[in-house]
Amino acid sequence: MTPPTPADNPATTPIPAPDAPHDLVGIGIGPCNLSLAALAHPLPDLDTVFYEQHPRFDWHPGLLIDGATLQVPFLADLVTLADPASPWSFLSYLKSRDRLFPFYFAERFHIQRAEYDAYCRWVSENLPGLHFGHQVDAVRWNPERDLFEVDFTQLDADGEAEALGRTYTKNVVLGIGSEPYIPEPLKPLVEAPTVPVLHAADYLAHRDRFLTAEHVTVIGSGQTGAEIFLDLLRHRPAGREKIHWLGRTEAFAPMEYSKLGLEHFTPDYTRYFHALTEPVRDSLVAAQWQLHKGIGADTIAAIHDELYRRTLHGGWPEAVLTPGVRVRTAGRVATTKVELHLEHTQQGSRSRLTTDAVVLATGYRDRPLDRVLAGLDPYLRRDSAERPRIDDRFRLVLDPAVTATGSHVYVQNAELHTHGVGTPDLGLVASRSAAILNSLTGKTPYPQPTRTAFTTFGLEPPLPQVPTPRQSEEREKGQHHVLTPLVEGI
Repeated sequence: MTPPTPADNPATTPIPAPDAPHDLVGIGIGPCNLSLAALAHPLPDLDTVFYEQHPRFDWHPGLLIDGATLQVPFLADLVTLADPASPWSFLSYLKSRDRLFPFYFAERFHIQRAEYDAYCRWVSENLPGLHFGHQVDAVRWNPERDLFEVDFTQLDADGEAEALGRTYTKNVVLGIGSEPYIPEPLKPLVEAPTVPVLHAADYLAHRDRFLTAEHVTVIGSGQTGAEIFLDLLRHRPAGREKIHWLGRTEAFAPMEYSKLGLEHFTPDYTRYFHALTEPVRDSLVAAQWQLHKGIGADTIAAIHDELYRRTLHGGWPEAVLTPGVRVRTAGRVATTKVELHLEHTQQGSRSRLTTDAVVLATGYRDRPLDRVLAGLDPYLRRDSAERPRIDDRFRLVLDPAVTATGSHVYVQNAELHTHGVGTPDLGLVASRSAAILNSLTGKTPYPQPTRTAFTTFGLEPPLPQVPTPRQSEEREKGQHHVLTPLVEGI
């Protein structure tokens, strides 16, 4: 249910605005803003508050499939890569639960998604300054006070408007996250309540329907589609699996997970990407899908193992895995079946598939910022595609009339078009939060490394490093060597 706007309930009682403005108001409490709140917590001179319309922290609850793991190591928690000594780290969470020794002996570098969700909830329930059940309705610039004013609605347990409020702040950070993406041809089916076509975000809530359906189709060739296909395969009878797995990509491709490939998820690459021209950035985002939309090698292996196991006594499992397919249109057959009209992009051939249930593992899209930022539209600077421009400090580019006062709007996980594939990656959450706090305070409470990758992205040399003691000693003795290319031009 969508929480009502203040206009829907004129009887709500306004909450008096506080006299003193905040230094920072955060909108949304997902992993990104939860990270920022955790790293801001020990800074004594920083007054922050965060609002979230949902009643509690929930991280993709429909996708917490038993055994599904994060695709990043546990060190990619909310704080560790910025402050390993933080009391809000994943290891601190384990200690609070007396689970350090079991985790130590488990030797797991990649934790289960359900455990990451539980860790984040532990932070959200113990960290001060977080206000759940608060829907932010508007953000405006008040030129008389040189402050942002933030209007919000306090919601009751049923999500109904209870009271209105307004607060003032020097800075704002947007962390409103993403929302499920439904391809246009399938929207009418999803909107019809009697048709079993659901986005993967709702998979666990309706899992029993998919397990008992006579035939199931999974659409989407990324990690989520792979995990759902594997879960269905494991729980449907051998020889009568009756599952189709369709994807638009040319193959059920593994995620790029080589050591140097992972360096695309470093602050070094983020800086390099931001400095590129807009057309080059746009072309790279489309071309680099395998860096963040492929399937984990372990998941691919588990799928193959399960399929192979079902051939041990002869025959093949009744499962069809077809990449390179797009859904052209879709319609209902009677009231219980769905007919998908498919096209194979390489063959140019078309066919129809009748199925009893469809899971749409079609990903997520950034939630539009326009509703929240409508009041700032006159001050907002946009690129040629009408997207908000974002500077290298994760700040919206606003009219100088606003920024000259020292006020800014920061964004989290909404800057894919300006900062590249690392934008949604959990491994960069703590680093981005640290960069925002350094910018916000004008100090360096969280010093950042000057270099984070062995790869030099571009022809410019990496930023200078602090020499090691051995390098300093060699330089003092005149033994520092510079490598020169063997062939001119290399």
